[in-house]
Amino acid sequence: MTTTLLTHARIVLADDVLENASLLIEGDRIAAVEPSNTRADRVIDLHGQTLLPGLVDLHCDAIEKEAEPRARVLFPLEFAVAQVDRRNAAAGITTPYHAVSFANREWGVRNNETAAQLIRALHAFRPHSLVDNRIHCRYEVTDPYAVPVLTELMDAGMVSLLSVMDHSPGQGQFKTLDAYLEYMMGNHGMSREQAEEAAHAKTQARDGAVGRVEHLLARARHHGIPTASHDDDSVHRIAAMRALGVAMSEFPITLDTAKAAVSCGLPTILGAPNVLRGQSQSGSMRAIDAIRAGVASCLCSDYQPSTLIAAAFAAAQQASLSLPQAVALVSANPARAASLDDRGRIQAGLRADLVAVAPIGAQVLVTHTWSAGRPVFAAQYPFGNPVPDARPATGAGAMAAALA
Repeated sequence: MTTTLLTHARIVLADDVLENASLLIEGDRIAAVEPSNTRADRVIDLHGQTLLPGLVDLHCDAIEKEAEPRARVLFPLEFAVAQVDRRNAAAGITTPYHAVSFANREWGVRNNETAAQLIRALHAFRPHSLVDNRIHCRYEVTDPYAVPVLTELMDAGMVSLLSVMDHSPGQGQFKTLDAYLEYMMGNHGMSREQAEEAAHAKTQARDGAVGRVEHLLARARHHGIPTASHDDDSVHRIAAMRALGVAMSEFPITLDTAKAAVSCGLPTILGAPNVLRGQSQSGSMRAIDAIRAGVASCLCSDYQPSTLIAAAFAAAQQASLSLPQAVALVSANPARAASLDDRGRIQAGLRADLVAVAPIGAQVLVTHTWSAGRPVFAAQYPFGNPVPDARPATGAGAMAAALA
């Protein structure tokens, strides 16, 4: 079993920060923090860089842009899957939940057939992946045709998270018809006439939505798949989703909605891009306000993996959080929400999902990522803190390196 000793690290634990500390990896697990035995096959000196648990990202639809970088321009799905895997390793995200939408045949990759093909491609790539790629299926409740497709995917063991969403105009993300039309024309290359037809179709397809949602949520519970609601816009909506058995609230629209979710035991998921930009792209509440109010349970990268680590450090500064509290938003809290008890914290016995970061210029950037003990990303920056060096070491050599 290969062993790796990380030395001279600033280690962020669940409730503490250890300075000039060391950590031992054995195989795919964290063997010890501040180990007494410093014999190792390899020693990596982190030169004071900060060591975090690998990030857990419950919602990111960047895979869709990898597959369809421009409207109706599809790349080979196997190519897209390999590229997004590399992006997540570089972003320090060791457990990404790739959000794939099922919305009938409305546009590009979000039609049911292509979405199902993308999920199968993601599942097939898992043995080759750098990180622990998981699948988050997003069901548009106005789609009557996706139910059998999603049922089949869940029965095949390919789904790790199921969320339900309603993107019809007049509620949720699209508070007005104009907001919906502008989004469809700008993001998906529709003409105004096409966007108006899509809006009409969505409104008409609301009939029967509750029954379809109940069926899918029951199937998810049968398989032990966590569930979430999307763009909850009122206390009433939270109560309705809770009654249906939903376990998380993604992107609650208002602060009162987020408070209602947390008060009834639903973890909330807010967008890291919202934190960095200081605002929502759709006019919803600012994520930093929810963090300050103590009703943001988790951050997700939403559509840009690189924002997750940056948002955690921004939240620490802007909301006066301790570093462990801020890091928990992108590691321990989402792991707990998804019932993953083997990761999300730096603790002996857990998966060796780890991320080293350093201040480079004005940014906090990832220098190293380990996924289940495997080094999957490394970058050597010309400026900032010295980058880690790695060298074989055993016996007295390992002890000297650890004490240097």
